[in-house]
Amino acid sequence: MWAQSFDLHSHSLHSDGEHPVQDVARLMHEEGVKTWSLTDHDTTSGWNEAAQVAASLGMHFLPGVEITCEPALEPDHNHLAAIGRERASASWHLLAYFPEHQPGVNDETVAGFKAWLEPHQDGRLPRMKAMCQRLTELGMPVDVEDVCRRASGSVGRPHLAQAMVELGYVSSKVEAFETWIGDGLPGFVPHVKPTIAEAVEAVRSANGFTSLAHPLYYGVPTQQLVEQLGQLGVDAVEAVHRSHTDAYRFELMNEAVSNGMTITVGSDFHGLSWQARPGNMPLQVVALNAKLNGA
Repeated sequence: MWAQSFDLHSHSLHSDGEHPVQDVARLMHEEGVKTWSLTDHDTTSGWNEAAQVAASLGMHFLPGVEITCEPALEPDHNHLAAIGRERASASWHLLAYFPEHQPGVNDETVAGFKAWLEPHQDGRLPRMKAMCQRLTELGMPVDVEDVCRRASGSVGRPHLAQAMVELGYVSSKVEAFETWIGDGLPGFVPHVKPTIAEAVEAVRSANGFTSLAHPLYYGVPTQQLVEQLGQLGVDAVEAVHRSHTDAYRFELMNEAVSNGMTITVGSDFHGLSWQARPGNMPLQVVALNAKLNGA
């Protein structure tokens, strides 16, 4: 059976999305999404609001978060060339989901996970200060406080990119990333991140499950990638992502199933200026993570 009613990867103003939580939920609902997860970067601050608005719209809400981690494998440069990418992401992103948790209800295990996550979220501010300083040295002064005011939760590079647009340094956020603040470029500054194994352990301790986000970005051949994820205890792989071709989606799905793993699906919606629509992500339900099937 095929479905297009799941979208398990989206962002709001609580991290680097363009829209408030209620607008993200409304857009998802208008596109026919029935099971939705808000997965802001390194923060859970939007969960309560998301759960409330999803309930009002008749959607099932799955609490989620996208954890920024250290790469588990070096990129394969031949593979990067084959898929048409110049470089790999400087971090791997692990999606974490908590299907047993009800936002707003006291849950000691999830509270423990949030306490583990908090220092990683806090680490974003020193990094942003360093990036603003680096851009200043490059002749493009940016006020870090102005950048931080754009985020209601976890500040990130899209907030910086928007400030650069408004200051006239670049014509678009895409140009900001491709010229100055993308991974490895002159304005980029890395920050301290957990390993995939550490993040998996923290999520499991709170009865959650994990899925590697947008595998295309990491420049690792599919078989090698999925085998490594299995060794690290990752539960699933985000086979269906807006950046993936149909062929790559099937390749990931088949490799995951062959290795006893499941998949998740997500548009990675950040806002209408980045992509026209959330949702609309077709998948074979048989390959979906079992914890989602009954949602």
